[in-house]
Amino acid sequence: MSHHAVTAAGTAAKTARLLARLLLVVVLSLFPLLAAPPAARADAPVEVVVEDTAGALYLPQLEPALAGISFYQPTKVVVFTRAGRFSDDLNEEVLRFARAEHPEWISADGQKWADGLFVFALDTTGRQIGTYFGEDRKVPLSEQEAIQEDTKDLFRSAQWTDGTIAGVKSAASRIGRPWYLHPGTLWTGGIAALATLAGFGIRAGVRAGNRSKFAEALDAGDRSYASVTLRLEETELNASTIPPASTYGALVLERWHTLSARLLEMTKLRERLEAMGPKERSVKASVEQAREFQLVTADLDDLDDAIADSNALLNLHSMWREAWRNQSGDLAKELAEMDGMLAGSKTEGSPETAAALRSHAATALQRIAALEAGLDNGTATPDAALDGLKAEREKTAELMEKHADAVIAAHTRSDREAELMRDKINEAAEGQRQQRRYGGSIVDIAYPRLPFISVTSFSNGVDAGQDAVSSARSAASSSGSSTGYGSSGGSFSGSGSSSRF
Repeated sequence: MSHHAVTAAGTAAKTARLLARLLLVVVLSLFPLLAAPPAARADAPVEVVVEDTAGALYLPQLEPALAGISFYQPTKVVVFTRAGRFSDDLNEEVLRFARAEHPEWISADGQKWADGLFVFALDTTGRQIGTYFGEDRKVPLSEQEAIQEDTKDLFRSAQWTDGTIAGVKSAASRIGRPWYLHPGTLWTGGIAALATLAGFGIRAGVRAGNRSKFAEALDAGDRSYASVTLRLEETELNASTIPPASTYGALVLERWHTLSARLLEMTKLRERLEAMGPKERSVKASVEQAREFQLVTADLDDLDDAIADSNALLNLHSMWREAWRNQSGDLAKELAEMDGMLAGSKTEGSPETAAALRSHAATALQRIAALEAGLDNGTATPDAALDGLKAEREKTAELMEKHADAVIAAHTRSDREAELMRDKINEAAEGQRQQRRYGGSIVDIAYPRLPFISVTSFSNGVDAGQDAVSSARSAASSSGSSTGYGSSGGSFSGSGSSSRF
């Protein structure tokens, strides 16, 4: 580890120790609240009623488990299961069942759930959970949603009995809970100390993070800077012999002149960065300067390689074959990996786009080999060979884009899902591009906007996109609590809600 990184790590460790001491102070300030004696809790529900019309529950496990759950207030527990349809309104169906089979679950005026009652409802095929409360046992909607959330992982795995037990336990921890045991009260009790800690912690954390980022950027920039300065004389000599009449030679030289003019500026910037103390390195503006140093020197370092290859290839010097393979190797590697990518279940796309990519990859490898042969026998000029590489890149990117559309269409159900997956594919490609930068590529330096090809980043993007789509679907299926009782509910306004899993 470099001196810069060690220094940043040591400072971060000191900050962490200080935050730990402050956290101890906060915990001690909250101790009186945490140590307050809980309210007396009933030994068990006053009654447990199970109406398992879906036939989904294992009663020898369920009944003793429910009987052993303690509530803060005496509560009658009802468990009702059904096997309905996805389109059913569970709230309405629970009320309909109660009116027909258990009118004692409803208040005397028929408008609310009976006092002292908690109803846990499960629709195994309609994929819904409901929680309903007598007026003296009701909890806020946010707490109802929390009870329902505590069951959904189990219910998604069809663990109906375990999920039901988890739901009743969750409800028992909330119904009639004393005010001083509410999480919000604990936060309120320690608000001053927590605010102080949070303010200090955020500032200290940001500053420590900035110092770490500064050290990383400076270290990376130093490595590139050392490489550039060590080979500077050789690079200038190579640049002086690049034929300016070559389209690629002229563009590489233009880039060299632009960047090399900044080398002196980077030398001065490096001196300023090295001289900065911990306080200055903690500032965002200093981190940005360190990153500028890192990026400019990295571009210069990549340009060294491109200039050496340009000199050898454009003049067809003795090392031209190695230079050509430096330029064509990355694309050839991606084309060779295309078959494996297309064989994957997640990235196979449509038969048409896969066939087009597979055919192109095979013939493009042949054309790249033919370009090298043309350089060897004099039938192709260096500029023409580089133009050929550029054309293969563009065609591959075009076919990859069409294939991406097919993959997205195969794994999404809506425009929003398609947008999510496309964003992840683009993010993966851009991340790989930023990591690679120019990589000594003459074609990339000459045409910076040329599409980037990476089978690995495409596969990673598809994986990330599918994860994002799955998360979005899960969130959509489990969110949006329903609180009404449908058209047959009339004026019934008992406390309760349902949601999907």
